[in-house]
Formats: sequence, structure tokens, C-alpha cells
Amino acid sequence: MSTTSTKKIKNGTSHKINGWTYISIKGSPKERGYAYGYLIAEDFKKIQEMLQFNIYHEFGKTWDFFIEAGKNALKDTIIKQFPEIYEEMEGIAMGCSAAGTKTTIDEILAWNNYFTLLDSWYGSESTATGSREGGASDRCSAFIAVGDYTEDGKIVVAHNSFSNFVDGQYMYCILDINPSKGNRILMQTCPGWIWSGTDFFVTSKGILGTETTIGGFNVYENNYTIACRIRKAMQYGDTLDDYERILLDGNSGDYANSWLFGDTNTNEIMRIELGLKYHNTERTKNGYFVGFNSAYDPRIRNLECNNSGFDDIRRHQGARRVRLTDLMDEHKGKINIDMALKIIADHYDVYLHKENKCSRTICSHYDLDGREYMSQADRPKPYAPRGALDGCAADSKMIKDMSFMARWGSSCGTPFSTAEYCDKNRQWNYLKPFLNDRPSQPWTRFTITNFANNTKTRNHKLKHKIRNIGKKLFSRKK
Repeated sequence: MSTTSTKKIKNGTSHKINGWTYISIKGSPKERGYAYGYLIAEDFKKIQEMLQFNIYHEFGKTWDFFIEAGKNALKDTIIKQFPEIYEEMEGIAMGCSAAGTKTTIDEILAWNNYFTLLDSWYGSESTATGSREGGASDRCSAFIAVGDYTEDGKIVVAHNSFSNFVDGQYMYCILDINPSKGNRILMQTCPGWIWSGTDFFVTSKGILGTETTIGGFNVYENNYTIACRIRKAMQYGDTLDDYERILLDGNSGDYANSWLFGDTNTNEIMRIELGLKYHNTERTKNGYFVGFNSAYDPRIRNLECNNSGFDDIRRHQGARRVRLTDLMDEHKGKINIDMALKIIADHYDVYLHKENKCSRTICSHYDLDGREYMSQADRPKPYAPRGALDGCAADSKMIKDMSFMARWGSSCGTPFSTAEYCDKNRQWNYLKPFLNDRPSQPWTRFTITNFANNTKTRNHKLKHKIRNIGKKLFSRKK
């Protein structure tokens, strides 16, 4: 494990390592925002180019259209209700421009509310959905366990993000925010985001948060955006009650999720299935929750979603609901961090009853899936450039230390080669200029402590535990 491309500026530093860009910023909103923007300027220039292409291709609208939409629909509320967050975004725009990538506060605001504008606001404003699926997109697999289900009775959690490769491949930042007020935060994110978005974070209050989207969600009200609500919870939430209250206050139904939280102070976990008119909160100190892109709550699933896939094991929602539940029961009492890394990289297909890298598995691989068993026009197409782009996991000790394990590329370590993929799947060849290679990377532990000075020590302690992770698969459950 080696650290390269170190950058430093007042109030910020960054390092590239194992496919990730680690960034640490501190200070007042404007100070930390400026440092952040300056450090991600080169990355954001590539993101701008991607957005100009991807938005037009998927919507027939320009990125400028959505920037203007954010300005008109979201900006005033954010300024009034979340002035600290708005000031931080102003700093990002200033720092990014100063480092050579010209942008504006309105573009940074739109980028931070990318999911709100594309998946929620636009659907409520227009009947033209283009090539996108009906309702909100499906993203992520996750579980959180505690009590009798874990080896030491403490919390264990894991998550991966699966998304379209064109935009999802920019979720490679590990951001350490040390604000002048509120809690310190370590999270996975995209360059320039003030929230996680993927989502995976730990805070100095000993709280862990992650989620999986509720696919097909189709209702929205323009209140407070999810980017602002969850960032406020991360920075100022001290208890699980605080997280529930902040997420419900001004809920817009945007980026509807099954949120999974863990509090190491009370050894309690919580799931909030957060729709718009409906939500369902469950808490336990002895059990588990899984996330698979559908909701258990019948009201959310039937009244606020299209075609949820809850019971359909041909699709990733139903298949992963079954597989994640099976794995929780199979490994009850044995789940630890090593087991978590294996679970999130699992490739067992419950529909075909075999190991099979495909869209239905926990570590999802749409790009390897011919989708022979699906015929719905509004679902992803065969061999679509989509799937798991990462893996993150933590246990209670890591959360208290404000650290977690992360792997870039895919949870299982399978590499992605743009040239090879486009040669095999010529229908996607037009995406070639906008797809990046993702070679196989090792699991890496990230923490808020001085990253550069501690890399060698941490690597020595972890190498025997992680060197074979990703190479072993679960055998079929007997």
C-alpha cells in the first residue's frame, strides 16, 4: 500500500491511495469549503465533462438546465434553513475556481443535490422520463447486525454502492471533515459533495450511518433536500433520536432510503424506511437489518413506489432480500469484520442456485449479466455498465476510532477494463470516452488520524487479515 499525489493547502490535505482519494479539511464553513474545492479541482473538471454528456444523453436536457433548476427550486430554502451548508458550498466553488476549474455556487449546489434534481424533482415536473427507469433508481446493498448475531455482541455493518458506471465511478473520495462547530465526520463521497450520498459515514459521536435506496419511489415535495438533512444529522446528531427527527423535519421524499444507523454508545441499531407520507422506524439491541432497494413497509412499497421487486428473485431486490437474510441466519453469532467483508462481496445467485456474478447478487455485476430472465422494458438492459463500485465495512471498535474499511472498484475485487468491456459489448461503445478503468484494489483502512504517517503501521497490522479477502467466496448454503 503506497500513498501518492499528496496535496496540501491551508485547512486541507489530500492523498491518493488504492484507488481512493483521501481528503481532510477543517475550520469554518468557508475555510474548509475553500480547501475542499481547491483539492478536488482537477477531479471536478472531469465531473463537469461527464455531466455535460450524461445529462444530455439520459434526459435530452443540458446540465445547465438542472443547475438553473437547483437555483430556482432549492437555493432559497437552503440559504434560509441551512446557512452553514450553503456557506461551505460557496467555499467549494471559490476554491475550485481558484485552482483552475471554473464553477459557481449554483453548479456546486446542483451537484450536491444531483439525486434530488434528477430522480425526484424532474420526475415531479415532467412526464418525459427518457431512458431512465420508472421512479427512483436502485442503488446499494447493506446490512447491520448486533447482539446475538455478531461475534462480540457489538455492531458490525457493511455496504456497497452499485450505480451506473458513468457517474458512479466518481464515488472514490474518503472525506474527513473537522468543522469548527459540531461533530467530526469521516465518510465516503464524491468530489465536491458536502454529504456522503453513497452513503457510508462515522462521526465523533460514535454513530455510524448507511443506507440503500428504495427503488421505483415516485412521490416528491419540495421541502428540505436530503443532502442538507443528512449532513445536518451527521454534524449535529448526538443520538439515534436526533437522526430520526432531523431526517423527518422537512422531508421531501427525495432519495428515499432504508437508512441503517448504529450507536456504539448504546449498542443499538436502527432502520428508518423513509418514504414521503409514510415512514417506518425499527430499533433493536439484538438483531439485524438488511438493505436491498425495496421497503418492508407495505404502505411505502405499494402507495409510493412503482414495481418494487420485493418478491421477485429474478431481480436484485427480491434476490438480495433472500440472500442477505440467509447469510445473517447462517452466520449468526459469528459475524465480525472479516465476515462482513466476505458478505458484501458475495456472488451467490438465489434464482439460479449457484455462484454467478450477475445483477442479482449482493456484489452486483450488471456488466456481466445477459439479463436472460428479465423482459421488462423499464429495467436495466443486458450487460449494462452498472454494478457494485466499492465496499465499506466497520465494527464498533472502528466506529469509535472513527475509521472503516473500504475497497474501491468492486466489493469482490473484480477489475473493470473499459477497452475489454466495450469490445465485448459494442452497444455501449459510445460511452468509452467517459468510462474509467478500475483495476483490482485491496481493502484499505481509513481513519481521521494523520493518514500519511500511519499508513505503514496500519498496513503491517492488517496485511495478514485482509490479503486474502475478496478471493474466497461463500459455498452454497447447505
